[in-house]
Amino acid sequence: MKRLTWETRLGIFLVLASVAIYTVKFLVFGAPENTYYYIFNALGFLPINVLLVTLILNQLLTVRARRDKLQKLNMVIGTFFSEVGTNLLVRLSDRDAGLETIRCDLVVRDDWSPKEFEEVRACLANHPHEVRVDADELDAIRTFLIQKRPFLLRLLENPVLLEHEHFTEVLRAVFHLADELERRDDLAHTPATDLAHLNVDVNRAYRLLVVQWLDYMAYLKEHYPYLFSLAMRTNPFDENASPVVRG
Repeated sequence: MKRLTWETRLGIFLVLASVAIYTVKFLVFGAPENTYYYIFNALGFLPINVLLVTLILNQLLTVRARRDKLQKLNMVIGTFFSEVGTNLLVRLSDRDAGLETIRCDLVVRDDWSPKEFEEVRACLANHPHEVRVDADELDAIRTFLIQKRPFLLRLLENPVLLEHEHFTEVLRAVFHLADELERRDDLAHTPATDLAHLNVDVNRAYRLLVVQWLDYMAYLKEHYPYLFSLAMRTNPFDENASPVVRG
């Protein structure tokens, strides 16, 4: 015979407890009509109890669970930028022909409001992202990404990433770029047609990285000022960035 689940055992216990309480009430106070009246009153309110628990309490638990997942996800995103993302942004932004038109917008300050982050995000949607990378730089990027592949693979094993579609796209673009570069034996003699193809992959990863970086900066500013301070001082788009705090 199969053992009862804990839910079944709990249900049986609660029903028996309720029966015991009503029995004691009847034996002590008598007046079965009052007991029956109370039982029916309780049963009448039961659907409202179910409504309150199902809709309100469940909603509160869902909001809390979503907040916890968001916090864990942003910890993962922060680790990604520390290990991979910031380095790629430094390399690629230096080769963005149109960066000067938006560089000042990407130098995030500690007095920015959520509205300013949204305005910059909208501006990025119209930025052409004209990164041009030569064979030597592609070789350096390949070496870097191959070195970081174990780290990137561990990120993909994290189930919390399924909650963030855009960051998943970032990882997919970076992985694709790494695969494209790794499958080429001799980047030094890459023909112009293939170089153009690789630059398309580079620009895809760069475009997604920039938007994700901006969103992460907005999150840090709102929730973790001390992490935001370091992120500002190591801004990959700020030519004067330095982790050293000066007066």
